[in-house]
Amino acid sequence: MDQSPRGEARGVSLPTRILIGLVAGAVLGLALNLLFPEGPQRLRVVWWADNVAKPVGDVFLRLLFMVVVPLVFSSLVLGVAGLGDVKQLGKLGGRTLAWFVGTTALAASIGLALVNVLAPGEGLSPEVRDQVMAEFAGDAKARMDQAAAGTGFSIHTFVNIIPRNVFASAGNERETLGVFFFAPLVGIAPSRFPRERTRVFLDVLETLYEVCTKILGFAMALAPYGVFGLIFAVTSKLGLDVMRSLGAYVLTALAGLLFFQFVVLPLLALLLVGIRPLALFRGQRALLVTAFSTSSSNATLPTTIKTAIENFGVPKPIAGFVMPLGATMNMNGTALFEGVTVLFLAQVAGVELSLASQAIVVALAVLTAIGAAGVPGGSLPLLTIVLSQVGVPPEMVALIIGVDRIVDMTRTMPNVTSDLLCSVWVARHNPAVAPDDEARP
Repeated sequence: MDQSPRGEARGVSLPTRILIGLVAGAVLGLALNLLFPEGPQRLRVVWWADNVAKPVGDVFLRLLFMVVVPLVFSSLVLGVAGLGDVKQLGKLGGRTLAWFVGTTALAASIGLALVNVLAPGEGLSPEVRDQVMAEFAGDAKARMDQAAAGTGFSIHTFVNIIPRNVFASAGNERETLGVFFFAPLVGIAPSRFPRERTRVFLDVLETLYEVCTKILGFAMALAPYGVFGLIFAVTSKLGLDVMRSLGAYVLTALAGLLFFQFVVLPLLALLLVGIRPLALFRGQRALLVTAFSTSSSNATLPTTIKTAIENFGVPKPIAGFVMPLGATMNMNGTALFEGVTVLFLAQVAGVELSLASQAIVVALAVLTAIGAAGVPGGSLPLLTIVLSQVGVPPEMVALIIGVDRIVDMTRTMPNVTSDLLCSVWVARHNPAVAPDDEARP
């Protein structure tokens, strides 16, 4: 998933090719925008952008959107079912879930706070903002008006989360929350039956999840061309204004991720786990390098387990329980990225998100982080769900796809560090299996 066979044959990794596509599309688009600001040549540039470059990018986007519902459903069901009977798991499962939900919600909140303060998406002029909206969502105003009409917070907000028809909800982007309600129930139910009764059902869902991640891999193989087309279409028509805004977005996202990685998580390690920040950094150096280079929680899983057992003294049973769940369900960096991205795109679209709406973003960031595939680009399709629920046209995700690879490599590090700390925290609160003091950093 990290790179396609074609990329391997040429010796150029997929992330590198995506960055090449980003730079080439941006440079060519900006050059044509500056060289031909008006006249017949300008019309030709716009024609190529609208009829050649953007359709290529749209194909890539549609491949991403296509796997959203089955990926979310299968991932949530398998994640909840993998916990088994929560009553039987007792403190082990309870502490693991508490860490996952708590740190993920904290990460998403930090991302939202950062964008509220820095406002990277508010620098666009009204004219450029209107052009962006016309570029990515022709019916954006109708969608935003519809969303605004339904943002009142009442008991009906919660009642409407329960779907009358889960299949109809899956096909309606404004009602996708019904999938989030239905999937955990389907995951809980198998724990009430003997394992042999549900094994085939869960195997089918496991296969569905793997098929979705494979399709996502096919889409990501087209990413260099899709990114080129999308960024060329934007820069050739809108020029430097959008690139400056995207640059501010990247810096904001990276600042949030690095703050969480090197300030928040070390503080949690010190206060909750008793590990000094320097000891944490020394013990996980190889893990961070692996996470940064692969951009994949799943690909980093063997290194995460090895680091927890050998460097931090986590018993094998606890590492074997916490780490696989964490690779699927505990996505701190992904949640922070989603918080930053949703609020940034809302600012670009001119959508004002109230505190209640931002609270919804935090909750959805936690849920979609659980549903994200632990592979490069795995969180991109799920962003569309969060965007649609707060009145931002989901097509706006195209604006950040080109620069996502820069952020993706960084957001995997908090994911795996949080998994590591969770395993140590759980081990130290289970004395029967906790490591000896000598094994601790």
